[in-house]
Order: sequence, then C-alpha cells, then structure tokens
Amino acid sequence: MFCLEKLSPDRIDDWTSPYSNDLLDIFVDIPEKFSGKFTGRTKPWGTGQAILCCKDVVDAPFLVINADDYYGKEAFKEAYSYLTNLPSADIMQICMVSFVLKNTLSDNGGVTRGVCEVDGHGMLADIEETHNIEKEDGKAVIHKEDGDVFLDVDSPVSMNMWGITPEFFEILKTGFDEFLEKTESTDLKAEYLLPTMIGDLLSDGKLEVKVLQSHDQWFGVTYKEDKESVTAALRGLIEKGVYPSKLF
Repeated sequence: MFCLEKLSPDRIDDWTSPYSNDLLDIFVDIPEKFSGKFTGRTKPWGTGQAILCCKDVVDAPFLVINADDYYGKEAFKEAYSYLTNLPSADIMQICMVSFVLKNTLSDNGGVTRGVCEVDGHGMLADIEETHNIEKEDGKAVIHKEDGDVFLDVDSPVSMNMWGITPEFFEILKTGFDEFLEKTESTDLKAEYLLPTMIGDLLSDGKLEVKVLQSHDQWFGVTYKEDKESVTAALRGLIEKGVYPSKLF
C-alpha cells in the first residue's frame, strides 16, 4: 500500500493534476462534523488515515508497507502465506513481518527502530521505539551520556510491514473519530499513526499480532549518503538475476 502522507502539499497538486479532483479529496477526508475544526491544515493525517481512505475499495486481506523502502522477496512471501491462511480466533488477528536488526542499520549514522518483544508462541508482546541505534564493528550500540548500550544485533524489529484484514477499517474509523475529538484545533501537525493504534489495541487485549520473520536485507535511505550503497545493492540484485534490468 502506498502511504500517501509521504507527499508534501505542493507535490500533491503536481501529482493529482492529470487526474480527477476526487483523488485530492483523500487528503482532507475527515468526518463532516470535524470539517471546520482544523482550518488552515495542509499536512495529511498520517498512516492510519491513509489506510482508512481505502475502506471503500479494499475487501480482502491486504499488506501495508512504506512506499520508499525495499523489503525483499522473503517478507512478501511470508505475508502472503499468512494472509491467505488466516487463523480463526475470538479476537482480531493481524501480522507483522519483522526484520533482523543488523540487516536494517545504516553505515552513515544512527537510526530509529521498533525493537520487538515476541512471546513463545511467536506473537507480538511489545514494541519499544528505540532511537539513535548506530552500527559499529558489527555491533548495534546506542551512545548515552552515562555509557553505551549494546543491543542484540539479531533482535526482531518492525519496519512498518503489516498484514491486515478489512475488519480493521471499522476500528480505524472509530479511532480516527476519537483522535480528531481530542486533538486541539490549533494542533495542525498531529498525526493518526498506524503503529500507535496497533500498540494501543495490543495493550488493551483487543488484538493479536503474529510476528513473521524475514532474513533479507532491508534497504532505505535514512541519510543522503545511503543512496550510493542502496543503489549498488539493488544493482547487485539485478546482476544476480533476482530482478530484471528494467524495474518499471
């Protein structure tokens, strides 16, 4: 799923100009009772609302990803296998494809990762948003004033790859209404974020998340210096025949 909140307001106009103006409506698609509350807002509402915009066209289990990240084949295979064989349970079941921490670090500086705690049944117990993780001599370290903290490089981390069912739309809709209700009218940058929503549901016992695993290298451009290594890595995959030379 392409997360539309990635686009800036000026790029939105450029991108939608060849198409119907109806496409632009998704960026301001909020319940009518809140339509006059946030006058002057230009920032899209975040990943939760971006997904909610699809509620009228998606009627089957689906996968949510960041549009500007490379996840590798294994992640998609794992997600497909789960979403086409959904387990039956008393509460809602979704999945998250985790990656190995060492496969997601940058050579050019610290990164933020959602480090996952997984129980003995392979279910998500908790995600801890962990900042400034650096790669040094094959280790993952956080430099703090009171000393260095080393993380297990094989820890599972979330890279925002979620497998969700259509029933989740109703939960998102209710949550979005509550979010808009409690957000101050002067706060024009507040975002309704999918990981936050999932974390709250998990804490309340209203949701279970199966943690799938991918051992592929994750690629993303956190720093401008990452571009060269990512380009080289993708070129290497093409040379190995993993992907065709023409990717579009």
